[in-house]
Amino acid sequence: MSTHALLGCLLLIFAGSAPAATIYKYVDANGVVTYTDKAAPGAQVFTFRDQMVESLDTQVKLETLKHVAGETLMVRNDLFAPVEVRLAINGQVNVSGAPDEPISWIVPPRSNIRLATLAPRQPGQPMRYTPKFSYALGDPRLLPKPFNYPQPWLGGPFRLTQGANGTYSHNTPKGRYAVDIAMPEGTPIVAARAGTVVKIENAQTGRGDNPSGNFVRLIHDDGTMGVYLHLMRGSVKVREGQYVGQGEQIARSGNTGNSTGPHLHFVVQRNVGLAVESIPFDFARPVDKLPNFAVGGE
Repeated sequence: MSTHALLGCLLLIFAGSAPAATIYKYVDANGVVTYTDKAAPGAQVFTFRDQMVESLDTQVKLETLKHVAGETLMVRNDLFAPVEVRLAINGQVNVSGAPDEPISWIVPPRSNIRLATLAPRQPGQPMRYTPKFSYALGDPRLLPKPFNYPQPWLGGPFRLTQGANGTYSHNTPKGRYAVDIAMPEGTPIVAARAGTVVKIENAQTGRGDNPSGNFVRLIHDDGTMGVYLHLMRGSVKVREGQYVGQGEQIARSGNTGNSTGPHLHFVVQRNVGLAVESIPFDFARPVDKLPNFAVGGE
């Protein structure tokens, strides 16, 4: 049995178990890798992380504009999605105009907003302060609408290898309700719901630098976001800012990032208040039933 197949079997065995199982990785003298739930001499505990690393610091920025009267603090949002921001101004010395409480705001897509204008209490003397800036993608004021998600792939039936609250990696707020679907590399991946492309990664090879591998993030009209991870390198067909209809092909499945084998990691997320977290969702039909035989795709 292949390494990936064996690990897939182990995932199926333990995914539904209440206690977390420990998986060991063992490499023999011939370089053959074995995953097992039995400790063996020389074996190492296998840590599986299927978490998304998504840096937005170059696209959501706090900027300081200096002028004769003082300084203006602006936030710039270059993303094709709203962003919730929070600014606290601490350690003030010779500063006027700073609010007593942190400033919270929803910055629309592709826009910039003034948060505060500061001036010296004693003109001619320097101001000192420390801004504490935080943000989260999405608008927490929007509430999810009921929606049964069509399966975001063509072909199958495929098998669910890890579901919600999985003991391996679906145990953090961002991924608690995610699903992993084992499928051959190159399977067409389609949008389960219409939305605007917020972020993509398309150039990662193998494990790369991001545990999520290549991915597509779509934001829907109710503020929820569908995220498709571990995609094949170079297969992403959509661009940031593009509106994608339900059922439109967006990429092909792959095995990139921190992936134990070819599969699609699909999760629905929303901003719950300065934090992006996964939320429960339902597929319109069981994963391993009623396959979609339209396996072509472009």
